[in-house]
Amino acid sequence: MTVSQRFTGFLNNIAMTDRQKEDGRRNHAGVRSCLNRHYYSLNSETANSLLIGSWARHTRVRPPRDIDVMFVLPRSVYDRYESKPGNKQSQLLQEVKNVLCNCYSTTKMSADGQIVLVPFATQTVELAPCFLHWNGLYKICDTNSGGSYKIVDPTAQQNSLQQSDTNSSGNTRDLIRMMKKWQNYCNVPLKSFWLERLAEEFIANWSYRGKSSVYYDWMVRDFFSWLKGQANTYIFLPITYEAISLGDAWKSRAESAYERARKACDHEAANKNVDAWWEWKNIFGDDVPLN
Repeated sequence: MTVSQRFTGFLNNIAMTDRQKEDGRRNHAGVRSCLNRHYYSLNSETANSLLIGSWARHTRVRPPRDIDVMFVLPRSVYDRYESKPGNKQSQLLQEVKNVLCNCYSTTKMSADGQIVLVPFATQTVELAPCFLHWNGLYKICDTNSGGSYKIVDPTAQQNSLQQSDTNSSGNTRDLIRMMKKWQNYCNVPLKSFWLERLAEEFIANWSYRGKSSVYYDWMVRDFFSWLKGQANTYIFLPITYEAISLGDAWKSRAESAYERARKACDHEAANKNVDAWWEWKNIFGDDVPLN
């Protein structure tokens, strides 16, 4: 098995099926439609809302994970809550949760932090109620520390990833999808969104950016080598420049993955198919093909 065959097969094995995509679409469309009917008297599955996260940035893998949605509430709702005492954001999340409970009476939901969690049997929807801010920016609720609003720009984040993927002929998204499998299989305490930003930063300076899947064993090895040095540093969001600390709880897993990837690359070069597969399997799990 060539490197290209192995990694092409691996990426095919972790791609969401059409059935999973349609199931997820029904889930998030139903949530958006419910809120549109209540707040806008509008029968629409898409209006006043947007997909964010892996569904918007096309970095989904299977098994399916959460579906992230932002729903833009009317300005009148913002004004109504501004006159209330206490944690306005917590009260607002509870209101949105109660609206959804009227549509999904048998689904046990929760509302905390920045989201209302709608745990469908298959794919959970994480809904972030928000308000328009200005110039493509949004205010989302944050119930922590007494409550506040956080300014976000999901469009800038999506555009940044798209540009990176275009400049690398698809390397960025392929790397992200593989790292999400590593994250899941090895229980790595790095958030998916952090991995996306890290992949963008790495790809921007990788010597073989834009090469085909023939180079994917080196891409994985070199990413882990680079990632080890990112412990206790920060990633920064586009436009808002919010700094997020990465910590180092994941560093030992990155070090272990690098050692296995380094060995796997050596085995690939020596045409030791089974030995190479074994090392990749211990990084990514059973989706890596042997034959």
